[in-house]
Amino acid sequence: MTPSYENSMQWLERAEKSIPLGSQTFSKSKMSLPLGAAPLFIEKGLGSQVWDIDGNQYTDFINGLLCISLGYQDPDVDNAIRDQLSSGISFSLPHKLEAQVAELLVELIPCAEMVRFAKNGSDVTSAAIRLARAYTQKDHIAVCGYHGWQDWYIGSTTRNLGVPASTQALTHKFTYNQIDTLEALFADTNNQIAAVILEPVNIAPPEDDFLLKVQQLCKKHGAVLIFDEMITGFRYHLGGAQSYFGVTPDLATFGKGLANGAPLSALVGKKEIMMLMNDIFFSGTFGGEALSLAAAKASLQKMIATNFANDIWQKGEYLINGFNQLTSCGDMFEIKGLAPWTFLQINPGINHCPITIKSWLIQELCKRNILFIGSHNLSYAHSYAEIDALLTCYQELFAQAQQFDADNTLAAMLDGQVIENVFKVR
Repeated sequence: MTPSYENSMQWLERAEKSIPLGSQTFSKSKMSLPLGAAPLFIEKGLGSQVWDIDGNQYTDFINGLLCISLGYQDPDVDNAIRDQLSSGISFSLPHKLEAQVAELLVELIPCAEMVRFAKNGSDVTSAAIRLARAYTQKDHIAVCGYHGWQDWYIGSTTRNLGVPASTQALTHKFTYNQIDTLEALFADTNNQIAAVILEPVNIAPPEDDFLLKVQQLCKKHGAVLIFDEMITGFRYHLGGAQSYFGVTPDLATFGKGLANGAPLSALVGKKEIMMLMNDIFFSGTFGGEALSLAAAKASLQKMIATNFANDIWQKGEYLINGFNQLTSCGDMFEIKGLAPWTFLQINPGINHCPITIKSWLIQELCKRNILFIGSHNLSYAHSYAEIDALLTCYQELFAQAQQFDADNTLAAMLDGQVIENVFKVR
């Protein structure tokens, strides 16, 4: 049965009159879900479940783009927010929560000797770049992965409109697991790279001591090594992927999952570098906002108490094992990534491109009460039964997709529009 999205469509029309794209985030917008065949606005969430504004209920495998680590309305986190709300939100001087949460991060994360807070990933990745440039007195940056919307990074992508050419010229891409591409950047820039920033793991795990070799290159050439752990933080290990892989960067950024949906990010790193924060300008009114810090303190304490990372590993491995037992994948569908965060890779069909197949799959999953945009964003609240339900849908839909592709009828099965890629990073 096709759900109704009447209210979603009406609210999109209304929102687009005052909000470009009708959303604050590309990945939450009509670009990422098949318009007319998927929800566009969420009304509420509880545990692993969300309800759209038309009253349709879903098991949410998007999880706020991975910022929901423990589950919607986690009682421990929400109670901490309520308790702090009775005392205030933002103040004229620092709150002790700033130090308390910073101390927790220093205890957990190998590279964290000092901490600064902000509101989103772009804030802290950009602060890390400014720190690295100040520390090394160099200007060029080597990047691998996605690191936010600020000029220094986004200028290296196809979404570079509005970024000065002079800024674009300072950022250079290298390829994960291909250490020679990073070596070439150091040579091509005449050893003027201030920082190497990368997601420590993504679709593929590091091979042949790749992370260690990146670290060694940075030491050899006097560059600051930055791990962007916005996604990997706490999920692969409570100390981040740097703990899991045993390679300690100079600086690291954390955010998604830090405060179970409350807006907070953190830049952590070696004291020698972090102390330059006294001289460079990185300052914001809401960096010490107390509700998000209270949420982070409660989230971290609960993640420690529940062995959160181990729970996510176990659920992710269960999903991978179940996926590998499916008999309907064919050549079209594969699972990629390590257990805490896996991707559904869709390969070209005989008659249809991956993005058309993905649009149809998202549409059909929505009909089966599953919200999904391409990766399995697991939370502590997800149950094994919900993973089983997803796998059951996969078994059915993968077979249908390949039959419809072979018959050249899949595109005609779309109830809405084909999704759009913001840009390809991975």
